[in-house]
Amino acid sequence: MTTLTPPTSAAQPAPQVTRAVQAVQATQAIQAARMEADAPDPVPFVDLGAQQREIDAEVQAGLRRVFDTTAFIGGPDVQAFEKEYASFIEVSDCVGVGNGTDALELALRAAGVVPGGEVILPANTFIATAEAVSRIGAVPVLVDVDPQFLLIDPEAALAALTARTQAVMPVHLYGQTAFVERIRPQAERAGVAVIEDAAQSQGAFRHGRMAGSLGLAAGTSFYPGKNLGAAGDAGAVMTNDPELAARVRVLGEHGSPSKYRHSTVGMNSRLDTVQAVVLRAKLARLDRWNEGRRAAAARYAELLRPLADSGDVWLPTAAQGNHHVWHLYTVQLENRDAVLEALRAAGIGAGVHYPVPVHLTGAYEHLSLTRGAFPVTEAAADRLLSLPIFPHITVEQQERVVAALGRAVGRSRSTSVATP
Repeated sequence: MTTLTPPTSAAQPAPQVTRAVQAVQATQAIQAARMEADAPDPVPFVDLGAQQREIDAEVQAGLRRVFDTTAFIGGPDVQAFEKEYASFIEVSDCVGVGNGTDALELALRAAGVVPGGEVILPANTFIATAEAVSRIGAVPVLVDVDPQFLLIDPEAALAALTARTQAVMPVHLYGQTAFVERIRPQAERAGVAVIEDAAQSQGAFRHGRMAGSLGLAAGTSFYPGKNLGAAGDAGAVMTNDPELAARVRVLGEHGSPSKYRHSTVGMNSRLDTVQAVVLRAKLARLDRWNEGRRAAAARYAELLRPLADSGDVWLPTAAQGNHHVWHLYTVQLENRDAVLEALRAAGIGAGVHYPVPVHLTGAYEHLSLTRGAFPVTEAAADRLLSLPIFPHITVEQQERVVAALGRAVGRSRSTSVATP
């Protein structure tokens, strides 16, 4: 007769087997710990700590000044930063606001964009560009980008002009300036404002003119990871039109030109003094930090040349006339997601900007634009990979990034060949 073991009583291994298993597990744990200890430190996507260490003494002194004087809103440091950044961008006016999305919305509203109006912008951008339009009640009209630089296609933008168009928003992407001079003359003849999205271009310029000074107005973001980043959310509107700047100030102060007097429905969006202290310290170093980014980009171009020559990786370049400040270093390649996963497993902080184009997000499905509407943007979204780049990145870190990328691309290529 066969005896069945009841389901509730599990057979127990012999004591010597248990000790052997425990010994193997202990050995594996020791080996894993040794491997972890021997492994190099991860390469971060950005290293804000290095920036903070450089400015720490200056920031701490500024914060003590703010707290001693309790000038938390609209204090002297805010006014000083606005003047310093206006001078840096070479415009007459800079208005500090709460964040970059607010900056774009306020610039559009101050320029006369109203609910129902159309605003032309590139499909290849962060969603905040479209979001600023939608928050007004205006209609984002998306157009494709050029295939080489992935910046707004001027011909597509001009072709999209209609009697309902109230603004065009070129986006200065990845650290280089859009071709505003090919858009603004015709747009202005049609009575259409050009409002720059300058969130990724602090310090960039085109034909000698600074990004942020090329249109009627510009909005920028000082999100911590930007070339000029705060210690939290912050933004600004820049313009050479003092009247527009005054309208932005009123709108950002609850529609109030003076205390308890409200001439229009506005919003609460102000640059706080703590962020102004951080931004002033970083602005004083921005040119040098941008040169560090430019040197790192040149180094990547050299290190990645074999992968580019083999056709495995497409490298980014600067458009003629552009001074690129490399907010992001974006390559393109096949099997992007597999390569990204391998890089992250190797401790490399890579990213994707952006994996889903605006028109294919759930937020904008009401535009009824399906895949195929903007082929250049869509192809880029499937292939783009952003490598670590920041002012303090070292040669050794970049060499490790490129070595890991080469291994990941090689494995991805082998897998593709092996797959029927």
